[in-house]
Amino acid sequence: MNKILIIDDDPRNIFALVAVLKTKKFVCLTAASAEDGINLLLAQPDIGIVLMDMMMPDMDGYQAIAEIRKNESISKIPIVAVTAQAMIGDREKCIAAGADAYISKPIDIDVLLNVLSHYLKI
Repeated sequence: MNKILIIDDDPRNIFALVAVLKTKKFVCLTAASAEDGINLLLAQPDIGIVLMDMMMPDMDGYQAIAEIRKNESISKIPIVAVTAQAMIGDREKCIAAGADAYISKPIDIDVLLNVLSHYLKI
């Protein structure tokens, strides 16, 4: 399952991530809001991992992770918190909220690929 769901309200971030991940043969789905992302997760059970922007309007990444973890059918999917918040304690806050991993922006592609290979078992 090399299908990745990218949830981010910034189209530039989505564009850059999709461009890089497609060259690595990943299938990418995108959502510009947490609500749309959750609906995609529910509709497509073959998604292997979620890259979740933590700072979005309406429903932020913390709220979205809580919603995903509450829903039994999608609660086990690995979620990587992707955020520009890189202060001391931000990683711990994301993990405590239910994220499986944390990557700060700007994204180091090697770090991202290591995280993906760990969770997707590739």
